[in-house]
Amino acid sequence: MAAFGTVFMPEMAMARFSEGAWSSAEIVSSNNISLHPGAHVLHYASTCFEGLKAFRHEDGSIHLFRMDRNVARMQQSSQLLSLPAFEAPMLEQMIIDIVRRFAAEVPAPPGSMYIRPTHIGTEAAIGKAAAPTASSLLYVLLSPVGDYFAGGAKPLRLLLEENGARCAAHMGMVKSGGNYASALQPILKARASVQADQVLFCPGGDVQETGAANFLLIDGNEIITKALDTSFLHGVTRDSILTLARDLGMTVSERELTVEELLERAAKPGAEAALSGTAAVLTPVGTLIRGTQEHQVGSGEAGPITMKLRQALNAIQWGKAEDKHGWLRKV
Repeated sequence: MAAFGTVFMPEMAMARFSEGAWSSAEIVSSNNISLHPGAHVLHYASTCFEGLKAFRHEDGSIHLFRMDRNVARMQQSSQLLSLPAFEAPMLEQMIIDIVRRFAAEVPAPPGSMYIRPTHIGTEAAIGKAAAPTASSLLYVLLSPVGDYFAGGAKPLRLLLEENGARCAAHMGMVKSGGNYASALQPILKARASVQADQVLFCPGGDVQETGAANFLLIDGNEIITKALDTSFLHGVTRDSILTLARDLGMTVSERELTVEELLERAAKPGAEAALSGTAAVLTPVGTLIRGTQEHQVGSGEAGPITMKLRQALNAIQWGKAEDKHGWLRKV
C-alpha cells in the first residue's frame, strides 16, 4: 500500500492569474508545472492550500464533503497572503470538474479521494519581499487514499511545548506551507527525544493545536477546545465534530484551556483527548508529555466518545447516516 498522499491522478484542474484577470480553468497533466526560478512563491512563501475529500456511496454516487467551507477558507488564506483574489464558484467548479473526470477512481469506504487545491505566487520578481505577486497559479490535485487507520487507531503521544508556537500568531488561521515548515523541527526533536508522535503547542501555557491538527479534550459530557482566533487553524473537521457533539447532547466549550487544567482533567478516569483533521478525522490521544513527565489520558486507550464521534462523521460522509446539516454535495 502506497503511503498516504503519494499517488496522484494523471491530470489536474488549473487556472492562471496575470495582468489583472483569471484565465479559464483547464484540465492539464499533473506531472509537472513550469516556474521561473525567481517566482515569488520560491522566495517569499506566497502559497496556501486546502485539503478535502470526495466519498463514494453504496449506489456509486460521488459526494464532496463541505467543499464550501474549504473554498471559503482558501479565499481567506489567499487574502491574508496577498495572493490574487478569486471567486468561490470558479474554484468549486474546478474541483467538481476534476473529481467528475476521475469519478471511477474514487475508492470505496473507508478510502476516499483526497483533494488538494493549491494557490501559489508565480511572478518572477526577487525584489518584492515587501510586495505581493502580480501573477499566480491555482490548481487542484487528486490523490486516492485508503484508510488512515489501516493499522488500527493507535493512541498518540503528544509533547507539550510551552515555550514555542507553531507559527506567528497572526498567521495561524492561514493554511500555508510555511506554518507546517516552522513546526517540523520541534516535531522531529520530540520524536527523537521522547518518542512523541506530535507536538501540542501551548505558548505561555495556552493549549492551541499540534503541527497539523486541532486538539480536543473530552471530560464526561463536555468537549473542550480553544476558541477561534487568528493563532490557529479553523479546522473544518473540528467544526463538524463539534456540531455532531452538540447533536448528541454534549456540552461544547470553546474557550481558553491552560496546560494545568488540561493535565488535571486528562488524569480523570474516563477522560479522553483527540486530534481532528481531514486525513485522520478524529485520532485518539493516549499520553501527554510535559518535560520528562508522562501523563496518561484516561485509560490511555481510544475512548468510546472519540470513536463514537468519529464513526458518526464517517457515517455521514459514507452516506450511511442522514446528512442533516447539508454537508454533502453530489458531483
